[in-house]
Amino acid sequence: MEGQKRRGRALRLRETGRAVGRMAPGVLNSITDVPGLLVGQTTLEDDERGVYSGVTALVPEALEEVPAVPAGFHMVNGYGKFVGATQLMELTELETPVLLTSTLSAFRAADALVGWVLERATAPVTSLNPVVGEINDSWLSAERRPVTEAHVRAALDGADEGPVPMGNVGGGTGACALGFKAGIGSASRKVPLSGGPATAGVLVLANMDGDLRVAGRTVRPEELGLERAGHTSPRGSCVVVVALDVPCTGRQLERVAARGVLALGRVGAAFSHGSGDYGLAFSTRVTEAPVPLSPADLNLVFTAVLDGVEEAVVDALLAARTVRTPAGRTAHALPHEVLRD
Repeated sequence: MEGQKRRGRALRLRETGRAVGRMAPGVLNSITDVPGLLVGQTTLEDDERGVYSGVTALVPEALEEVPAVPAGFHMVNGYGKFVGATQLMELTELETPVLLTSTLSAFRAADALVGWVLERATAPVTSLNPVVGEINDSWLSAERRPVTEAHVRAALDGADEGPVPMGNVGGGTGACALGFKAGIGSASRKVPLSGGPATAGVLVLANMDGDLRVAGRTVRPEELGLERAGHTSPRGSCVVVVALDVPCTGRQLERVAARGVLALGRVGAAFSHGSGDYGLAFSTRVTEAPVPLSPADLNLVFTAVLDGVEEAVVDALLAARTVRTPAGRTAHALPHEVLRD
């Protein structure tokens, strides 16, 4: 099955009577609560051929009017293929939508993204920095390069401001995290800044090793009588994307991105040698000379991002469905009873 798959509504952490942190979520509790941001996903799922992959697209609408939005990038472990990382770090600017997909599809996705942007350009373009994050989904997906240009364009063209489907969708279709089936997770927070309320939204492509920590305890699949999902040698990769609707400097966004990826440690990420762990943060508000957030306001944003990422990972696990491949591998979904107790 392919396309913009809209599954039935999944259980979310807050429906179990638990919440992370004190700040309230946005209306959707999703990164699309940030005004000016669209998300689209193409899901590739074929049980007969053993294909579990896809692409997730995050599209800042401001890029229709300006050449770039302010952005920051942070790497905790660099065992990955984050296309466009060096220019993000050097210029603290994001020129294109952000794509998330599987490792060997990243380069085809980048080429498709360049073509999509050039078609919409209103002036000659001689340089462009496509941004594509990736995760290794080869433990589940038998096909190494299943994502085509058409799949990328479908995600970009289908991006909207509605709720973000989570779990086995888009770039997270073949993802496993913390021993369970995982995938895409998202959350948001209303941040009470001194200049007025703001929104911090996060989207996580969860695909890391480690042991899940949730509801005050460690939850291992083996202790639940389940086989652990994922490679036996530590590897994976995880990408955290943060969006804000307040002007920020590039340096501050770098620091926000760092909090986004380091927040994975709250839920048990191992940050192992074989994992690429990346954070990207950007603002949907563009001003000629952004005024830096005060230390007090920046602390509130840090807290919102840390809490949002923790909740997004748990929601990704709750939304995920068990996958059994033709090769005999099984990635078990997190039993909901773990959080209903």
